[in-house]
Amino acid sequence: MPGTRHRGPSPADVLGKVTLVTGKEEFLSERTVAGVRDAVRRHDGEAEVSETQASGLTLARLGELSAPSLFSSTRCVVVRALENLPEESAEGLLGYAAAPADDVALVLVHSGGQKGSGVLTKLRKAAAVTEVKSEELRPSEYPGFVTAEVRAHGGAIEPEAAASLVQAVGQDLRSLAAAADQLVNDFPGATLTEEKVKRYFGGRAEAKSFAVADAAFWGRRRPALEELRWAIDGGTAPVLVTSAFAGSARGIARYLSAPRGMKDVDLAREIGVPPWKLRTIRDQSRGWSDAAIARAIRTIAQADADIKGAAGDASYTLERLVLTVTGLRDRS
Repeated sequence: MPGTRHRGPSPADVLGKVTLVTGKEEFLSERTVAGVRDAVRRHDGEAEVSETQASGLTLARLGELSAPSLFSSTRCVVVRALENLPEESAEGLLGYAAAPADDVALVLVHSGGQKGSGVLTKLRKAAAVTEVKSEELRPSEYPGFVTAEVRAHGGAIEPEAAASLVQAVGQDLRSLAAAADQLVNDFPGATLTEEKVKRYFGGRAEAKSFAVADAAFWGRRRPALEELRWAIDGGTAPVLVTSAFAGSARGIARYLSAPRGMKDVDLAREIGVPPWKLRTIRDQSRGWSDAAIARAIRTIAQADADIKGAAGDASYTLERLVLTVTGLRDRS
């Protein structure tokens, strides 16, 4: 039925196991992490969820994270950026993966690339480890992704309509997933046709959304508000605006944390953007500090949650988002 959530793993699939998430497609990686977390909480509503960076992971720290607490013995432990695992901690992690605790779901997230590949090779050999790959999609695969998203929400979409949605929204998976969800809910029980997609997302909704985000991250308050009003009046879905903001924020955050001195082609690959987009991100980032972009990311996440949940006025939420983000750049 419409609105059905994606079927994730069962508690038995993740508890007492290690889920290894590999690949550069952040949206798919986050979906896998969320699926494990949801499975654990379905098994035990009081289960504790904790996260840590692999760079600070020691055997003692892993033991602390996976040990039973006063409230629940069931735990979900997410270790991010596995590629940064200290060499001296590898043996301890591999030892744990060989015999995981029964009431613990351990998720190891590796963001792709060759760094840390030796540990990945050894982890893959462990019987308790299940690898979920989050590879970047080829252009020809995006319509298939849309079709799968619509089906997961209980709907159906014609092949031409899936291709049309990709053309209208672009190749950001988060935006495509949000658009598929919205279409299924707005056309319950109906097969999604190319005409429905064009009627709903015509006029290059993706371009409108990114025009708002681009102006905001330059700190241009008035143009950003004008672009927002034009986008809303033109029927752009609010979730596409927050998705565009999230994409811009991630690009700047990754640029600020990337190693200095890299070639542009390597830096673009590290950030996860086309080379032509790198110059814009580089110029925009000059007005942002680490603290300011971190706060912007939190603000965007809250706005996105408000739009999808309790917020009664999406336009007001988006206007507040524009004002906050432009203000953060002004002060950075």
